[in-house]
Amino acid sequence: MAISGLVITYNEEKMIGKCIDALFRVCDEVIIVDSLSSDRTAEIAKEKGATVISQPFLGDGPQRTHGLPYCKNDWILNLDADEFLDSDAEAFILEGKYLMGKHDAFSFRVKNFLGDKLIDFAGWYPDHKVRFFNKSTARPSDARVHQKIMATNEKKVAVHILHYGWASFDQIVAKKNQYSGWHAQQLYDQGKRISVLKPVLNGNIAFWRCYLLKRGIFNGLDGLTISLIQGFFSYMKYAKLLKLQKQSGK
Repeated sequence: MAISGLVITYNEEKMIGKCIDALFRVCDEVIIVDSLSSDRTAEIAKEKGATVISQPFLGDGPQRTHGLPYCKNDWILNLDADEFLDSDAEAFILEGKYLMGKHDAFSFRVKNFLGDKLIDFAGWYPDHKVRFFNKSTARPSDARVHQKIMATNEKKVAVHILHYGWASFDQIVAKKNQYSGWHAQQLYDQGKRISVLKPVLNGNIAFWRCYLLKRGIFNGLDGLTISLIQGFFSYMKYAKLLKLQKQSGK
């Protein structure tokens, strides 16, 4: 069964070449939807044999949806530029195991790395993402951030995606801060309204859940830092939502 690789990008020149090479091990085409990168992302992608579609960023879900009509195959492997199939996920696809049954989307486990270190604590593992789906019955949601694949018959499988998203804690904080703004705007647009206590309450709950319940406490300074970052993200998301409420008077 033929598969289309689909990747959304913005300034990913460091990773996109490796990403495309990996995708071509299981895909017969790779489609890149690039958000007008200012680096060599698009150039490298074309050199690697991918088709590049230029599109100003529409949001996480809409940007992925924009790429679907350019994919000639129904089965879509929709990875980010810093994600790669682990050997077990690659075997799952190459052996055609996804064709056994009537499932139209598959959720893989994600191994998140900070540099070369696996973060398998503080709620970061097992993290599940649907990155493989049949576009005839499944599609990305319209969410601007943290989109999900809307499917009719999803299945979780115990194979893995390797996610090399951050080289430092600084990068994690910067990305979480950016996501918190997008998420706050998304919640506001959906009509979500909160009290002044919500940011502090949810920030504390997120921290203690990651630090105590999700084993951050057993992983030294890294466990404490990751847990604090998770609490920070939750706090900032609702703090920014509260600011939007006050600015609008609604």
